Amino acid sequence: MELTPEMIEQLRADLNKARTYNDLMGENGAIKKIIKASLEGMLDAELTEHLGYNKYSPTGRNTGNSRNGKTPKTLKNDNGEIDITVPRDHNGSFDPIIVKKYERTLGPIEDKIISMYAKGMSVRDIQSHVQEFYGLDISSSLVSQITDKIIDLAKEWHNRPLKRIYPILFFDAIHYKVTTEGKVSNKAAYTCLSLNLEGKKDLLGLWVSEAEGANFWLSVLTELKNRGVEDILIACVDGLKGFPEAINTVFPKTEIQICIIHLIRNTLRYIASKDQKAFMRELKEVYKAPTEEAALLALERLEETWSKKYSLAIRTWRNNWTHASTFFKYPEEIRKMIYTTNAVEALHRQFRKVTKAKSIFPNDEALKKMLYLAYRDLSKKWTSQISNWALVISHLSVIFDERLENVL
Repeated sequence: MELTPEMIEQLRADLNKARTYNDLMGENGAIKKIIKASLEGMLDAELTEHLGYNKYSPTGRNTGNSRNGKTPKTLKNDNGEIDITVPRDHNGSFDPIIVKKYERTLGPIEDKIISMYAKGMSVRDIQSHVQEFYGLDISSSLVSQITDKIIDLAKEWHNRPLKRIYPILFFDAIHYKVTTEGKVSNKAAYTCLSLNLEGKKDLLGLWVSEAEGANFWLSVLTELKNRGVEDILIACVDGLKGFPEAINTVFPKTEIQICIIHLIRNTLRYIASKDQKAFMRELKEVYKAPTEEAALLALERLEETWSKKYSLAIRTWRNNWTHASTFFKYPEEIRKMIYTTNAVEALHRQFRKVTKAKSIFPNDEALKKMLYLAYRDLSKKWTSQISNWALVISHLSVIFDERLENVL
């Protein structure tokens, strides 16, 4: 819209009289007046377009709808409050764009509230911060309304098409307490972190369900395929029973690496504390071996020494060897990357920092909303290629020659 001569004249007069910041941005300040006049002018223009005729125009007769006065409304922004009047129509079908029906905030204040929420600030802390820095009193319901706007964005992000092939994916889950039908239960937030062909991190999705299980992971993998993923070269997972089989059901060619750190933790559950140091010295020779053959020899020595006393610990490695030993076939640069799920666990540590103020989430949507906002904040740093990626992708292009032939 254009400024009318009256608006320009009023602004000029107000600016000539202005001597303080309050004269500009205060309740009757020059800038607030021009914002108020501009918004009201734009709202009037929107209503004219909605009705299809100008105010007082005879063409509006018998059209079935007409203007119906105005409603006062107070908007909050970075510089305080602005009182405006919003035009109405008789049918109640007018839904303005510049200031939506139920909107109570204006400008970057919403982005700032969302940013504070994404960094893990509680609703009470956000209210206090906004009051202290902007002089605005906002209700907890307003904070929820603003942050709820992110839910549609999160759904759109979660359902976006994915790339055809991913060199490396890390799968893991992080657990939270969530209220469901009045009862608090433990729920798993499933995460799938990727390294794409450019060597950059990306989170492919966030899913919330009951305690972690291979059956749910199967549905996650099926969804990834439905969203466009045709091939995964290497998948790194924890030691969840049935997980490798779930992956190969959907992606039969994928090579699977069980996290060595998870395997060590599970092993130590069966070792008395007095023997753990000695056991770990010998176990280290297994997973630090230069080749799989050397690792198997070290495992045999470990078995000879400890099997009578700790057969369950040895069995943990024997039973999982197929997927625990995958990393031995790769050069050091790739081994470091895939032998643990540290990449996704680092993401989970960041999630924990953000969610520590929330001991219990009121529902699944609240949990997904906060995790998505945390991811959105963290992903701003994921713009660079990870170190040594040129070397890694060169090795992968040789090992997976046919599968990468048409994408590199």
